[in-house]
Amino acid sequence: MIQKNYIFLISAIAALGGLLFGFDTAVISGTTPFIKPYFNLDDIWLGWTVSSLLGGCIIGVISAGKPSDVFGRKKTLMAAAILFAISAVGSALAHKLSFFIGYRIIGGFGVGIASMLSPMYISEVSPAASRGRLVSYNQLAIVIGILLAFVSNALLVDSGENNWRWMLAVMGLPAILFFFFLFFAPESPRWLVQKGNSEKAFSILERINGTDIAKEELLTIEESIKEEEDSGTFREVFSGHMRPILLIGVFLSVFSQITGINSIMYYAPVIFQSIGAGASNAVMQTAIIGGGNLIFTFVAISLIDRLGRKPLLIGGVTGMIISLTSIAIAFYFKKFEGYLILILILTYIASFSASLGPVTWVLVSEIFPNKLRSKAMSVSIVSLWMANFLLILVFPVILNRFGGAAAFLIFDIMCVILLLFTIFKVPETRGKSLEELERILVKKHKV
Repeated sequence: MIQKNYIFLISAIAALGGLLFGFDTAVISGTTPFIKPYFNLDDIWLGWTVSSLLGGCIIGVISAGKPSDVFGRKKTLMAAAILFAISAVGSALAHKLSFFIGYRIIGGFGVGIASMLSPMYISEVSPAASRGRLVSYNQLAIVIGILLAFVSNALLVDSGENNWRWMLAVMGLPAILFFFFLFFAPESPRWLVQKGNSEKAFSILERINGTDIAKEELLTIEESIKEEEDSGTFREVFSGHMRPILLIGVFLSVFSQITGINSIMYYAPVIFQSIGAGASNAVMQTAIIGGGNLIFTFVAISLIDRLGRKPLLIGGVTGMIISLTSIAIAFYFKKFEGYLILILILTYIASFSASLGPVTWVLVSEIFPNKLRSKAMSVSIVSLWMANFLLILVFPVILNRFGGAAAFLIFDIMCVILLLFTIFKVPETRGKSLEELERILVKKHKV
């Protein structure tokens, strides 16, 4: 019981990075009806202002790998917490668009680092039997962060002409809490073994798994690392034997975005305003979406280690296809009566949150070998943020020039492609240690 409580505690601390990731990326949605007139933004500039954080994410992911390998996962996450705090205060106080975008980019650095290192850290400290559930806590934290952003936006929407400033400023508090909680988390035992500190790694593994399992786990990690005479390089990440595994990571990362989730999360108030909702009502409906996102993430956590990653993906993506088809039809025939669009979007969110959202982060943190994990994950997650950046940049233009039917039909087609890829290419990783997965997924591709 003590061991379970300990692993839950350190996973929860690491997952606070996911909470900040979710909050920072979603909080902008509530500000869009107010920063657009304040900074006099057209559709293109609105897209750039919202997506500027994602440009910072790309840089953050690229730059996170080396510090995490040199200084450790824990210290690099602490640096991310500091960046979150700077972004919150700076963007809230900005009076010029250039400063606003600059501080959002700084926040993006933090999001990029957390989006890579939080699931990696949890994956590296988790027992194989519960790794899927524990890494899913990171996704749970992300959606809690999104929900908190939506709820705080709804509470602050009527707070006066500076409402959008307060919406952004409140993120400073959880950023400071994340920084101080990290002092109570241990370093990744796999990173410690790579740095020659097996004794300290064993003490952490023992507290997580008990003495007997810790001995076996340490021996497995040491043997895995002994086989790796040099540190992994990006050339090896893109080598022939790694290419099939990298393709899975990149494909899932990209399609987790271009199937539409963050276009809805970031621009939900704009979508609801486009069908006649007022600004305050649009922000309130967005908060409801955040609640649905949270509820169905619990479904994923309960099923991912019992049902498996692949069946969960197939079922969830099928639900997304049905939902997006219905939304596109509703927009095409202009069927906006009552809460129809809200209900259909909630169905889409439920399908995503119970499958593609958490499963993507779990698989990307599992499938790569020890020495290449940080670099291969960075390639996958950079691909994720680049796809997200481009989509968020152009979505206001697509919505306003081509209409909601075209926008949601594009997402629908992407889901169909993802479903076929999942059926034929995505492996099942449930219940296997990271070292076992390395043998199964990577070594079989070596000539």
